[in-house]
Amino acid sequence: MDTEKLALKIRRHAIMMTHLGKSSHIGSVLSIADIVAVLYGKVLVKRPEEPDWPDRDRFILSKGHAGAAIYAALAETGYFPVEWLSQHCARGSKLSGHISHIGIPGVEVSTGSLGHGLSIGAGMAYAAMLDGKKHRIFVLLSDGECDEGSTWEAVLFASHHKLSNLIAIIDYNKIQSLTSVEETIRLEPFAEKWKAFGWKEKEIDGHNHTELSENLNVIPRDNKAPTCIIAHTVKGKGVSFMENSVLWHYRSPQGEEFEAAMAELEEK
Repeated sequence: MDTEKLALKIRRHAIMMTHLGKSSHIGSVLSIADIVAVLYGKVLVKRPEEPDWPDRDRFILSKGHAGAAIYAALAETGYFPVEWLSQHCARGSKLSGHISHIGIPGVEVSTGSLGHGLSIGAGMAYAAMLDGKKHRIFVLLSDGECDEGSTWEAVLFASHHKLSNLIAIIDYNKIQSLTSVEETIRLEPFAEKWKAFGWKEKEIDGHNHTELSENLNVIPRDNKAPTCIIAHTVKGKGVSFMENSVLWHYRSPQGEEFEAAMAELEEK
């Protein structure tokens, strides 16, 4: 699958979905679009026609507010009709603003309360290890939820149990809900912290599909340790006036802003 084209489709769908539903978090959605496209286009072992296949890889979006990206990826890879996307955030719709697993094939768990995804993933990975299963568990986190103590408890647990089937991917766009990560709670030296906690860590460009594919397809890196991929990204990536702007954490694209965003994301 051409993951560059998939990423563009995810971005276009997300702009339309947040426009129609008058919902927020488009900046967060755009920053993970490339990561999600590579995961669903090249990395995850899956069967869209059999979403509960026991040997599938598991994916958890810990930053559940960016759920529009996952809904778009699932629709484009055959889990459910693309037409469902137009109901995102509508009254009575299955596609809630924060990602939900209820009635949505391909979504493992509902998330949105930050700091829980890695703990869930670690539990899944531990269970798989005990059962002798070979599938992997990928968890995509925000940088902001790395402020949460529950995240670091899961980091310790995973290292202690040598969960090599667990992969944490950090969307390191460096902007939280109201201001920068640096001003909120500084994370640096970030990679060194994961290493000190016993993880195999790697820093990459989170918008470079070659880097993403090369680093996510060689996992597990070590049969005695979990892996953390720190993906450096740009919040609002792909729409010039949304990039690196905290405004688009909560703002909905409407009117001329919607038209301008869609124009910048014209399909090549």
